[in-house]
Amino acid sequence: MSEGIDLNDLKRRMDGAVSAFKSDIASLRTGRASANVLDPVMVEAYGARTPLNQVANITVPEPRMLGVSVWDKSMVGAVERAIRESNLGLNPIIDGQNLRIPLPELNEERRKSLVKVAHDYAEKSKVAIRHVRRDGMEDLKKAEKDGKIGQDTSRSQSEKVQKMTDEMISDVDRLLADKQKEIMQV
Repeated sequence: MSEGIDLNDLKRRMDGAVSAFKSDIASLRTGRASANVLDPVMVEAYGARTPLNQVANITVPEPRMLGVSVWDKSMVGAVERAIRESNLGLNPIIDGQNLRIPLPELNEERRKSLVKVAHDYAEKSKVAIRHVRRDGMEDLKKAEKDGKIGQDTSRSQSEKVQKMTDEMISDVDRLLADKQKEIMQV
């Protein structure tokens, strides 16, 4: 009989979901301008959805301003539309082939909406972690049904998978709580 499923692979995939969450919440701005704010923006470019940083240069010329230099003049409208529709509450100003994006002052309402966005990111991450758990559990059931592993091995490995899942979800919750505190701090 073999060992069952590859727990390291499941852990790697769950870690991937957690690190994607970390980069998502890093893009939520808390006070000062950061080029990471625009990381989640996807532009409809050349028939495909492309990350903004692959069609333009992003700079921080002032503490409350972002600059976006679009490489292809025909893409300026698409970039502006993508930024407006990104739920980040930003209104770019077109200046030739560049966009200037003033960052509004964070008022109470804006802070609460950023916390809501952070919660959405956390939920997406938790769903991804649960999908990895489901895949692992299905593999275990299939291996047990096919006679590759015994019931005891199956049970002990499913407990390990569940424990790993719980740890990853609590990591996401902890990161979310930290970010929430950071956003709400005036």
